[in-house]
Amino acid sequence: MGKIVTLKCGLRLALEEIPYVQSVTTGIWFRAGCVNERENERGISHFIEHMMFKGTSKRTARQIAEDTDALGAQMNAFTAKETTCYYVKSLSSNLDKTCEILLDMMTDSLFAPEEMEREKKVVMEEMKMVQDTPEDAVQDLFYEELFRNEPLERSILGTPESLAPITHDDIVNYIHREYALDNIVVSVAGNFNEQEVCALFEEKLSGFTPKKPSYEYVPAVYTPGFRTVTRDIEQSHIILGCKALKFGDDDGYALTLLNNIMGGSMSSRLFQNIREEKGLAYTVYSFNSPHDATGFYAINAGVAHEKVEDTVEAVKEELQKLADHGITERELSVSKEQIKGSYIFGLENTSSLMVSNGKRALLRNQLVSQEEALKKIDAVTMEDIRRVTALITDLSAYSGALIGRRDLDLKKLINH
Repeated sequence: MGKIVTLKCGLRLALEEIPYVQSVTTGIWFRAGCVNERENERGISHFIEHMMFKGTSKRTARQIAEDTDALGAQMNAFTAKETTCYYVKSLSSNLDKTCEILLDMMTDSLFAPEEMEREKKVVMEEMKMVQDTPEDAVQDLFYEELFRNEPLERSILGTPESLAPITHDDIVNYIHREYALDNIVVSVAGNFNEQEVCALFEEKLSGFTPKKPSYEYVPAVYTPGFRTVTRDIEQSHIILGCKALKFGDDDGYALTLLNNIMGGSMSSRLFQNIREEKGLAYTVYSFNSPHDATGFYAINAGVAHEKVEDTVEAVKEELQKLADHGITERELSVSKEQIKGSYIFGLENTSSLMVSNGKRALLRNQLVSQEEALKKIDAVTMEDIRRVTALITDLSAYSGALIGRRDLDLKKLINH
């Protein structure tokens, strides 16, 4: 079972030893994302993630890549709405060397102005790539509608206009404010020695600000929102969804199981009805996305332009059927086995385990053991399912986003 260890310097480590593997994944997590950005900082969290790879006093950007490759390791990072994580997967025998590279980047990145200007062009190309990928762009539109006037509405990438003016001092000031020791977690999963890992990180991140400013997430008064963007593309992309549960909510396991029944697999209701029976979509699925203070449930589909109305109607049909008749005992039983299988498979991957533990330790300062998680999945009752069913079947609470060739009124499609 994993555990959280607090070093003398105050840094928290989420440690999960898997002695029978020969690899280890180490991630340094910061509770900093676009929700923490000020108006003149849009996109800075993600830009800093890029800039951490662009050179330190000891290494150029090329040397960071070459030194990592020479150890047979894989290094990367990601920025989410509320977190940023820098991670490296390596052979257990090279853990100390790969962590030294990672720590060098975290504590001594130069953020050279010439590198910044070059990397801004790279991020702007990334923005164009998202716009050219409608299944990604529609997600941003959906967040803007569901969380209008809330921090979660912000794009992780920012905009060309917000990115261009960011300076070296802006980065230094943001890191000083947001990359604080009390909001950092180092998550390590795989084959390692606990004492050696603790020694590797003791005092190494003590240069960061001790305490981060406290934030209170203030939700706006929610009014469902809808957006349609017309583009000359080959397929329409739709997301329909409503606010649901925050990260770590007691009903989270029930919603995970219900989501799986509705649209989490090839045997799910949405997939069978919309793709297999009606042939309306190639891609159709539902997902549950919990954040620190709130969350949402959504249904996503990629469909032929002329099939948008039929697809929305089929989604409404499935939600109404769920509201009227619920699920069967067999569906719940099958879903439990599927979710337990997915959970166990994830635990057998050191990278997945590092991410799961890192996020939970950072946002809730706790880990959940494999045994506890499986017990909670098994303990979900039909009454629990009925409770979360009420959360996701009120169509009047749904927002939506559509990118396609036709300028359709999504609000009217949902509510008629």
